[in-house]
Amino acid sequence: MRSRDSIRFIGHSLASNRLRTLLSALGIGIGIAAVVLLTSIGTGLQQYVLNEFTQFGSHVLMINPGKTSTLGVNPGVFGTTRPLTIEDSQYLKQLAQVDAVVPVLQGNARVESARRQRRTEILGVGPDALAVWKLEMLSGSFLPVEDPLSPRATVVLGHTIYRELFPETGAVGRFLRIGDYRFRIVGVLKPKGTVLGFDMDTLVYIPAARAQEIFNRRGLMEIDVSYNPDAEPGRIVRRVKSFLTRRHGREDFTLLTQGEMLAVLNKIIKVLTIAIGALGGISLLVGAVGIVTLMTIAVAERVAEIGLLKALGAGAGQVMMLFLGEALLLALLGGAGGLAFAAALISTVNWLAPALPLKISLYYSILSLLVCALIGLLAGVAPARYAAKLNPVQALRDE
Repeated sequence: MRSRDSIRFIGHSLASNRLRTLLSALGIGIGIAAVVLLTSIGTGLQQYVLNEFTQFGSHVLMINPGKTSTLGVNPGVFGTTRPLTIEDSQYLKQLAQVDAVVPVLQGNARVESARRQRRTEILGVGPDALAVWKLEMLSGSFLPVEDPLSPRATVVLGHTIYRELFPETGAVGRFLRIGDYRFRIVGVLKPKGTVLGFDMDTLVYIPAARAQEIFNRRGLMEIDVSYNPDAEPGRIVRRVKSFLTRRHGREDFTLLTQGEMLAVLNKIIKVLTIAIGALGGISLLVGAVGIVTLMTIAVAERVAEIGLLKALGAGAGQVMMLFLGEALLLALLGGAGGLAFAAALISTVNWLAPALPLKISLYYSILSLLVCALIGLLAGVAPARYAAKLNPVQALRDE
């Protein structure tokens, strides 16, 4: 039998039972759609996390007080013998290939203008925060470069705070009261949005030493070190660790790079993606059962046709390949339909709700089609073998 005749035979067989073919392909299609939709959530989430982290700049090393123990407890939460200080951050600037250093201290306080007030998060930082955290000025300037231990009482407003406290007038040059302290506004930031669930536009930025005074704290919450993109992260970590260990007398701090955090998060997300993809793959088993059922019925209904083919000279291998091809085509049609439906649904969701992290993974899409083809072949083996073993004389007589 020629290849063209085989293809025509398979196509005619599926087309002659459209409803049954559609229902069988639907089972596979639903399975593929489930796999693609579920894995797209994992892929989209991975991209979302990456985008969120890079909003704070890249090539950043975070230093936290307290040494993380093997039990996962950070003593810095409860206090450490020597906290991170503003002096530490200043000395870190002297290290080779370190571009900028940001001391960080966070607290909550009441902010008050002439007519309005609210409570919000206060960030004590340094002038380098503008570049390290990729902030942009709407008006004025960021915190000035001056003595970090005795800075002036200056403040920079997040965009939301600015609109709420100064809805009708400009804010630069005016005064803002934070707790019991009076600050001069030197700048207003452009909208930054939400980063990792944290609204950056509701923050107020003041010098770190002033934040220590307001919140009565000796140490810093964190020091962010921005290093040269050409530098090796491991070498920077070793330099910083060696430097702080000499200053503190022991390693009573924890270093973490963005690459390390992303690697851990990516590993978690990949495991979740595989897990939810496997759950969606269970639907493919239902589709496989449908193909087995359809092919078994098709063989039973076409005994005479099979007998005639074998009587005309078709070998057992040819007959088997015909029915395997039919099962394979059925599975691929269902898989392609499911993939198209999932793609259309994801495109619609991205258009209606662009904030949702949905992104089709080409890898999982191709893998799901390959699995679909494999399922079609496996599901068609038993019916195809039965058809191939039929005795042509007995098949024509039984019919």
